[in-house]
Amino acid sequence: MSAPQFHAMADGRIIAFRHGPGRGPALVFLPGYMSDMTGSKATALADWAAHEGRAWLLLDYSGCGESPGDFADGTLSRWCEEVVALVETRLAGPVILVGSSMGGWLMLLAARALGSRVAALVGIAAAPDFTDWGYSPAQQAALGAGETVFEDNPYGPEPTPTFGRFWADGNAQRQLGAAIPFDGPVRLLHGQDDADVPPEISLRLAAALRSSDVQVTLVKHGDHRLSREEDIALLLRTVAAL
Repeated sequence: MSAPQFHAMADGRIIAFRHGPGRGPALVFLPGYMSDMTGSKATALADWAAHEGRAWLLLDYSGCGESPGDFADGTLSRWCEEVVALVETRLAGPVILVGSSMGGWLMLLAARALGSRVAALVGIAAAPDFTDWGYSPAQQAALGAGETVFEDNPYGPEPTPTFGRFWADGNAQRQLGAAIPFDGPVRLLHGQDDADVPPEISLRLAAALRSSDVQVTLVKHGDHRLSREEDIALLLRTVAAL
């Protein structure tokens, strides 16, 4: 990967990103919770776009990856501001938002903010509203009291924290309870063996989207990450078809 560039937000936040020029629509990858732009799906998408002569943008939310800041300050609203700022200042023309896990929730929020600039959406184990369905009643009570909840992390040695600030903001950004005002093509990829986000969530999202051009692909034996060689090939075929 090339060295990152840095974008300064109006309030002083510094956002690391990588960008390649080319034809549009530009592909914008939104990582999941505690993930960054060096993951296998993000880099595969950027490599494919570069090979095809298409514009692309990867980024790290503040407090993640190569972006400075405190992860505990992160919220969906805050990270959405960063995505929108980068798209508006670094890209011209239409974009396709590709969101993985929490990034699939964030792409819905960013699509609302960017409006007609968003040509299509691609969700990979999209996890909208996980502050609602992803925690036990005891955990929700603790988060509602402003406490931090730690959970086992199957992808690393350190437990995964959820902060009360993030949880409260997420509850205010829930999407599945009403029609989602997006009319373009949407493709949702979901592993049938996903232990973190039930495949039902992608079906609920498909039903909530106003668009009539929504397709859900369930991947047999696919896990939450969908990072196997065949999973990434499916992602690239999906994007290419759009």
